Amino acid sequence: MAAVVAALARPFRGPACLGRLLRRGAGGAACGPRGRGGPGVLRKSLQRGVALSTGSFLVYEAHKLISGFAEVHASFKVEEVIEQADYLYGSGETEKLYRLLVQHKNSDDAELLWRLARASRDVAQLSSTSAEEKRQLAYEALEYAKKALEKNESNFAAHKWYAICLSDVGDFEGIKTKIGNAIVIKEHFQRAVELNPKDATTIHLIGIWCYSFAEMPWYQRKIAATLFATPPTSTFQELFSCLYTADPNFYSKNLLFLGKTYLKLNNKKMALLWLSKAKEYPAHTEEDKQVGS
Repeated sequence: MAAVVAALARPFRGPACLGRLLRRGAGGAACGPRGRGGPGVLRKSLQRGVALSTGSFLVYEAHKLISGFAEVHASFKVEEVIEQADYLYGSGETEKLYRLLVQHKNSDDAELLWRLARASRDVAQLSSTSAEEKRQLAYEALEYAKKALEKNESNFAAHKWYAICLSDVGDFEGIKTKIGNAIVIKEHFQRAVELNPKDATTIHLIGIWCYSFAEMPWYQRKIAATLFATPPTSTFQELFSCLYTADPNFYSKNLLFLGKTYLKLNNKKMALLWLSKAKEYPAHTEEDKQVGS
């Protein structure tokens, strides 16, 4: 920074043509009669203008450079936080991860915000979290995901976590709200897949959405009929397509739902196979622990 300031402090010489203009005094009728101004007055006037322009130029350049340094510094800081967050997430340090990210809840970075939404939700899933805290964290997670989406509509993870968090909030607002949000939830999952077709988690979540509607009780179907002209429906075959496309072994709940789906289809042998895999899956999160218990 010192080198930058020193460079800016050096005299500004201006364009060569302006220097020649000052030396020549511009001459001719443009300067008027010598006694009423002449080249000497013009020279002083131009010199004052150049001095003012030079000062403005230096202030502008200094501001631009300092702003640039600030932006680079902020960018590096966000990247460092995200790197730490991903390490903690991979290590299963749920509460430490939340404490790290919640310090940056006012950030405008979509990558940071959707991670905060995920971390808030993960803390809400902990058995040690009270019922009131679960509710508060669910709504906070939705706000963080919504903000991430507002900051970057093309971020697939922002769509994914907005849909997940919207579904979670439905658990606190009743079955009518949850069913009413179903179409919006699926649309965001589908948009996430469009943006990142290789994300197994989103494909799995579309499968869970299908499962919910494939086995929906009759009374919920009646609620859905009052909310939609054509209520959303699904089949176990559509569910299978999602769960297998998602890479069957990538996630404990994917294994669990494959087992549950085979049970629904009365294939007990295959159900036992996938449920056993779910139980043996390494527990990295609270959800993994719940699946294996």
